[in-house]
Amino acid sequence: MPSMDDQSRMRRTIDRLGIVRILLVQVMVLLALAGAVVRWVNWSSEVAWQEFLSASRPALAGASSRPQPPPQQQPQPPVQTVKSKAACPKKA
Repeated sequence: MPSMDDQSRMRRTIDRLGIVRILLVQVMVLLALAGAVVRWVNWSSEVAWQEFLSASRPALAGASSRPQPPPQQQPQPPVQTVKSKAACPKKA
């Protein structure tokens, strides 16, 4: 029968292999997350770049490269101005 000293010494030993396994798993998870973030940023920037390029192309195939002046608009009638400060009568 082992003595109490031997049993307490066995309980106090550090499971170094277990610690190494835990650290290895943590590093692998961290690398997997970092890789996923890098892929997502790369994908989203490519999508944004394609959207930017498509927005800069002319909408019509026959459109010229020079910007066209805006069409002439009919002048709007002037807005009526109120001559007195109390435009709305107060409700009692």
